[in-house]
Amino acid sequence: MLSRAFAVTRCLPLAAFFVATSVSALEFPLPPPGEDIVGEVQVIQAKYEDTFADLGVANDLGYLEMVVANPGVDAWLPGEGTEIILPTRYILPPGPREGVVINLAEYRLYYYPKGGNVVHTYPLGIGREGWSSPVADARITAKTPNPGWTPPKSILAEHAAAGDPLPAYVPPGPDNPLGPYKLGLSVPGYLIHGSNKKFGIGMRVSHGCFRMLNHNVLKLASMVSVGTPVRIINEPYKFGRSGDKIYLEAHAPLDETGDASVVDKHTAVINALLKNDEFAGLRLDWEMLREVVAAEDGLPVEIAQPGQALVATEPAI
Repeated sequence: MLSRAFAVTRCLPLAAFFVATSVSALEFPLPPPGEDIVGEVQVIQAKYEDTFADLGVANDLGYLEMVVANPGVDAWLPGEGTEIILPTRYILPPGPREGVVINLAEYRLYYYPKGGNVVHTYPLGIGREGWSSPVADARITAKTPNPGWTPPKSILAEHAAAGDPLPAYVPPGPDNPLGPYKLGLSVPGYLIHGSNKKFGIGMRVSHGCFRMLNHNVLKLASMVSVGTPVRIINEPYKFGRSGDKIYLEAHAPLDETGDASVVDKHTAVINALLKNDEFAGLRLDWEMLREVVAAEDGLPVEIAQPGQALVATEPAI
């Protein structure tokens, strides 16, 4: 049986292994009807001064997705010549491909321009534990360049209790935590905005709002309009089809009360597969499925192909 790591890399085109310093903004052509995967995983060689935070900014990737895609590599000092995986291949989120789609478990936003045949995707900082970002259907209600910030009473109280009092108002500028642009949402109290800190994008760091890299929020703001739908989901396990094969992309589930057990995670994935008629008549690689769910590294991996139909119980080990 192939290892999960080899299953990921064996499908990469030769170009994916060429050394690169950065990739362009993550904009991909939409796949053909009935298919779900965009992009390609890339492998670069680190320079001496590189960190995952810097590589993330340069490549539109979040900090945690860099960490989980590169187990065993020091995030702050990878080392000259170290091979670094850039996880720039994605299974598109389930549901309509329109407007803005945010997948909390993935720390990532997808934007489908109306009338276009492309998707743009950006890393996000989301609400930390106790300040969770919502799951909701919303829309963009306002666009504000160079915003000022009036901290809510709850945040003022939190900072005061921690001995770090905030001013009642922060004017626009480099010290403003909303960055150069904010997008209002129809869910009261929540925004999509930039940040005055590059570290934290792709992590649970906010009070529920969605933080973006400043160059990303400026690009998004230039494309979206007031009224654009925003669908916020929480899908740690994404299934996708490419050709006649089925792929699984697994992320660590967001949980406020403690981590789910490995058994519970496997059960959730298997039940989702069995309930989806689209996957009937496929031969499932149980060992690979277990490895993908255990790794939670956000890399799409082939788990099924045509053959014997899916069965409800795993084979004996």
